[in-house]
Amino acid sequence: MTAERPDDSPARRPTDFFRTLARLAFAGLLLFAAAAPAQARYASIVVDFETGRILHEQGADERRHPASLTKMMTLYLIFEAIDQKQIALDTRWTVSAFAAGQPPTKLGLEEGDRIRVRDVILGMVTRSANDAATVAAEGLAGSEAKFAELMTRRARQIGMASTVFQNAHGLPNDAQVTTVRDMAKLGTELIRRFPHHYHFFSTSEFVYEGRTFANHNRLMRWFEGADGIKTGFIRASGFNLVASAVRDGRRIVGAVIGGPNPTERDQYMGKLLEASFHRTGELPAVRQAQAPNVPRQVASAAAKPAAKSAAKPAKATTAEPRRANPPKRETGGQTLHRAAAAEWSIQVGAFNQRAQARKAAEEAARVAAQHVADAEIRILGPASTARNSASHRARLTGLTQTQARAACRVLDQRDMDCMIVGPSNDKRAAASLASAG
Repeated sequence: MTAERPDDSPARRPTDFFRTLARLAFAGLLLFAAAAPAQARYASIVVDFETGRILHEQGADERRHPASLTKMMTLYLIFEAIDQKQIALDTRWTVSAFAAGQPPTKLGLEEGDRIRVRDVILGMVTRSANDAATVAAEGLAGSEAKFAELMTRRARQIGMASTVFQNAHGLPNDAQVTTVRDMAKLGTELIRRFPHHYHFFSTSEFVYEGRTFANHNRLMRWFEGADGIKTGFIRASGFNLVASAVRDGRRIVGAVIGGPNPTERDQYMGKLLEASFHRTGELPAVRQAQAPNVPRQVASAAAKPAAKSAAKPAKATTAEPRRANPPKRETGGQTLHRAAAAEWSIQVGAFNQRAQARKAAEEAARVAAQHVADAEIRILGPASTARNSASHRARLTGLTQTQARAACRVLDQRDMDCMIVGPSNDKRAAASLASAG
């Protein structure tokens, strides 16, 4: 007599068998998703610069890939070598074939080129140039491998217990890991130890060999008090940012890893910093954007240090006659009208001069025309008459939330500034800064 199969055996219950297979497959997918890089899941931390007090943390000790945040340590070691008189800003390093062959982003250096240390620094700060970072590694240590060992050793010395560096630029390497706690520590140490070099991180544009490179850190263009320091991205990490901001003499440093795109990462960082400033109890509940603590800089490889040229007073601080309502842009000969839901805006930059702000708004309207055809251009005037006040904020208003999000996606793909502004924030800004045009 043959033994009977159990009632739930595959031979007796084929449907259940396939259901079991499906469940196992689904469980496998879940395990794979858990092991895969969580690009949209943030790890974040905000630290009070003076006291070291943690104002916010989420997943602060999770191992992540630093991407181009790695270049902060490369810059740390460059600044250290300058202060120790091993090199000078005008020292020239020769570009190797290995350095020239690094993948983008890059300055486009060629083998045999000789590049100044100053331009290497600015290339990393603004363009996040991988070829420049490799030039620095070879110039300081002879090879990238030796430089990575030096990077990791210095990381341990300044208290970065969970970080391992494998290269100077942050391009993908499974063994190159960090945490947001360590990255905030590195950002803090850069500011604390090298205040005389920190101005490099405020450079808005860098001109090299006739090409202009804009700083990837676009948070500085719209968040009050932001003055540095570094962005990063690889697929395994998502979009990363270490940022510093100063208000009323108080500095805080934040680190974020895992943003799904640059715009959302920047907005998330902005919210963290804003909330953290309010936690100090020294600020009013609502505070409008003003000039950052450190003036914006435009650096040129063929010019003197940009800090001097950036110090010129801007005509932007001269108030225009105020009007209750901004002029409306017309499309197809019809005056624009706002629906009840069309109270959202996008901000496309903050500028020293009103003409620059309007030009940026017009360019954004052209690029994202499909989504902002019924928008108005509004320039919110400066909240103060401080010199170098980059506070003429360019906005496209009269959008729905869907339109605002779609427009920012388009502008983000073109590497253009875009911040979504909700109805309540837009009304508060309009009430506080009535100079529109």
